[in-house]
Amino acid sequence: MRAEVSKIVVGQEGVVTGLLTALLVRGHVLLEGVPGTAKTLLVKALGAALDLDNSRVQFTPDLMPSDITGQTVFFQETGEFRFRSGPTFTNLLLADEINRTPPKTQSALLEAMQERQVTVEGAPRPLPDPFLVVATQNPIEYEGTYPLPEAQLDRFLLKLVVGYPSAEQERDIVRRHHRGLDPHDLATADIRRVASPADLTEARRAVQAIEVEDRVSDYLVELCRATRESPQVILGVSTRGATMLLHAAKAWALLAGRGFVTPDDVKAVATPTLRHRLQLRPEVELEGATSDGVLAGVLERTEVPR
Repeated sequence: MRAEVSKIVVGQEGVVTGLLTALLVRGHVLLEGVPGTAKTLLVKALGAALDLDNSRVQFTPDLMPSDITGQTVFFQETGEFRFRSGPTFTNLLLADEINRTPPKTQSALLEAMQERQVTVEGAPRPLPDPFLVVATQNPIEYEGTYPLPEAQLDRFLLKLVVGYPSAEQERDIVRRHHRGLDPHDLATADIRRVASPADLTEARRAVQAIEVEDRVSDYLVELCRATRESPQVILGVSTRGATMLLHAAKAWALLAGRGFVTPDDVKAVATPTLRHRLQLRPEVELEGATSDGVLAGVLERTEVPR
């Protein structure tokens, strides 16, 4: 998967691994990064390598819930009302700049993310499987944005930070464009399908079979509880966050080629899984503290089982 995606996206290996981790455990991903760092291209390339349908919704202040879930439409030719599905009915949904749309429309994704269905005029309609929401937000611009509420942030398995490429990677990107690479045409990159939805289903079963010893699960719980006791935090990690950390660690162990979870697996996925579940005290944020910094302190103070 990494080899195919790297044909058109240079760098961002950690983000690719995070997206695969989410697919393995039916999670969703929040990508945070400035514009122009290949977030949209990553999702398209991932869909091509897995032979999955993908769609993109540009979230704007005037976007309505029905614009993403679909609506019932009257067809004059037949004289009947029929449901016309929205872009949510896909395998990979890219919700671009999700924090630019009002809470009413943001909440339309909640049912889709949690229940994997949408309800239109009282009728529940199941979404395809697999179904992954990849939402993006810009960390710089705050004017005209609507921050995601804690309840919705908690639905995301991971929050991944998409940074700038290194100098060498950026030189490689420029050279590729000079040689004719068109990021809007995946055919020019010759991305092959290396796995199918059936392969993904088998991998998900393998994740469920990963062993987790009690000492490791106890360590995981201690980490989450320590965030609630931190004097820098108003709102710590929820119980849902603890279970998502467990699933992410199991997927990480599978990707590492092991049949069991180690404390190092838990530490490896702790920051991307928990950073968006913390709410820091305002005075602490004014002093420059960050969720990542708080989590680093928690990981350092919590005793690791041997």
